[in-house]
This record gives sequence, C-alpha cells and structure tokens, in this order.
Amino acid sequence: MKTSYLKQKGRSLQQWVVRLILKAFDLEPDDVRSTPMGVSGPDVQLSPRAKLLFPYSVECKNTERFNMWQAYKQASDNSGGYEPCVFVKRNHHKPLAVVDAEHFIGVISEQNDI
Repeated sequence: MKTSYLKQKGRSLQQWVVRLILKAFDLEPDDVRSTPMGVSGPDVQLSPRAKLLFPYSVECKNTERFNMWQAYKQASDNSGGYEPCVFVKRNHHKPLAVVDAEHFIGVISEQNDI
C-alpha cells in the first residue's frame, strides 16, 4: 500500500477521535486538534481546558496489524503526565480505546460513588 494511503487512514482516525472528544465535552474546535503526521508527541493536541475535561494523551493506530504493547508504550512515552490512551481501528471494525486496566476500574468506581 502507498504511504499516502496509510497516512490518510491514520489521519481519518485522528479526526474521528477529535470529533468524538469535541462532541462529548462540548468543546470549541480550537480546543482539540489532530496533529500532522510525523510530528512527535500525542496524535491529538488538547488545550488546557480540554485537558481538564479529558486528561488523556492520545495515540491513534488505524491498521490491520496492531501491536498493542508497542502502541501503548508510544502513548506512555508521549503522555507528559497524562493517562495514555490508544485508539485503534481496523477495516470494517469499530474503533476501540486501550487504557490501563487499573485506571479503567478507578474511573468506573469513581462514577459509581454516589
């Protein structure tokens, strides 16, 4: 496959994640942006306001071959103190989010604290 096609697949997932975050947290378009391909750091840039509402460092992988451990390490290396989160997409499948299991249980338990 051509590199341009693969980069477009990656960009499309990044843009999907941006739209998802913007909608879920009622943010302005400038609060959440997709980074250009080849730029180091998280794949999705968040404003300070967005980081308060969505404290994650996002890595996106739109690929048929997915090495979860390598992708999570990349997200961790780029996290800058925020919780790493990998969004992964495969052709004809729904996107998934990968986060640390203990963090996930902590989030769910906080939501259930009444």
